[in-house]
Amino acid sequence: MSTTTDNPKAVILLSGGLDSTTVLAIARDRGYRCYCLSFSYGQRQTVELEMARENARRYGAEKHLVLELGLGTIGGSALTEAAIEVPKDRLGGAAETEIPVTYVPGRNTIFLACAMSWAEAIGAWDIFIGVNAMDYSGYPDCRPVFIRAFEDLANIATRAGVDGGGRFRIHAPLMEMGKKEIVETGLALGVDYSRTHSCYDPSPEGRACGHCDACLLRLKGFAAAGRRDPARYASN
Repeated sequence: MSTTTDNPKAVILLSGGLDSTTVLAIARDRGYRCYCLSFSYGQRQTVELEMARENARRYGAEKHLVLELGLGTIGGSALTEAAIEVPKDRLGGAAETEIPVTYVPGRNTIFLACAMSWAEAIGAWDIFIGVNAMDYSGYPDCRPVFIRAFEDLANIATRAGVDGGGRFRIHAPLMEMGKKEIVETGLALGVDYSRTHSCYDPSPEGRACGHCDACLLRLKGFAAAGRRDPARYASN
């Protein structure tokens, strides 16, 4: 859908992965003028940021910011510390209920706070995030109760929320979808999933491992949708 200066602005948290790219396509289809926000936060790989930049351009983002955050210095996650091993070849059971070592302490809270700040600065009331509770309930900052709580916070913690004549809304359009439904939604909107990256532990060439939790959930979603995942895998 085309947008004009009359369309509402929205800040889109864009990691470069399957979920966030689908959310960008959804926001664009709903007619929002998209301001994409990504983070170099000390993650073990940066191929996802390359994908984020490419998709922000492809979907005509008004602007794309990449903020530097020192979450790697804080540590506490397999995504930011090489010494913590990324779990492989597990699905079901504890993998879907426990908080895994790939959880980054406070990440979505910090990301949303940055998105809230930028939204206030540019006069946007809408923030989109690609969290999903159906496929991975282990992350506490991917649950509906967290999204509702942050939305309430945004409306009492900002000048725009207190006296700006509007209300911040945190959109999580994938929240109740499984990976199959996410893939189908993205494909219907023309998302090129070959230009997305989900893997927690890719090869030095940027190929997905095919064995971490993120890869397995992604592959399971494409299989359920009757499609082949076009991403580059090391086993290819």
